[in-house]
Amino acid sequence: MSESVNGIAFAILAGAAILGAVGMLTTRNVIHAAFWLLEVMIAVAGLFLLLQAEYMAVVQVLVYAGAVSVLMLFVIMLTLRRREDAVRPVEVSVAGALMAFVFGGVLFLAIARYGDRVAQMPEVAPDTAALGVLLFTRWVLPFEVASLVLLVAIIAAVWWSREEE
Repeated sequence: MSESVNGIAFAILAGAAILGAVGMLTTRNVIHAAFWLLEVMIAVAGLFLLLQAEYMAVVQVLVYAGAVSVLMLFVIMLTLRRREDAVRPVEVSVAGALMAFVFGGVLFLAIARYGDRVAQMPEVAPDTAALGVLLFTRWVLPFEVASLVLLVAIIAAVWWSREEE
């Protein structure tokens, strides 16, 4: 029973991620595209939960769905001068379609050739608590440096996008 439930949940989440990606690429409004990207990130977090990777799901929601999406929306709203700038033209590129087709073909061949190999899983999976203790005891300084770099980048983006007096 649980395998069929996991299969149904995977199909729903994978379909949501793919439809969100298509929606992000086809919408003309950049703010709507940011919200479609948020939907994709939430669906990917659900896929991580199906894989029993709780830490990756939490990071996906907090960092990508939360921080990156909010940052993208702030940047879009700070840099747009007029409402008309939020609408982008739809351009159909034959070269882009050809590159996507070639990439899809290479991806299909790689999966067909190497798809039957299975990675060896460890005996005991590390838990989220042990990873959190390790992250906040041995990796505190790089974590704080990364947060300061992101703060400086946000301040620079706000300063750069202000109107000249």
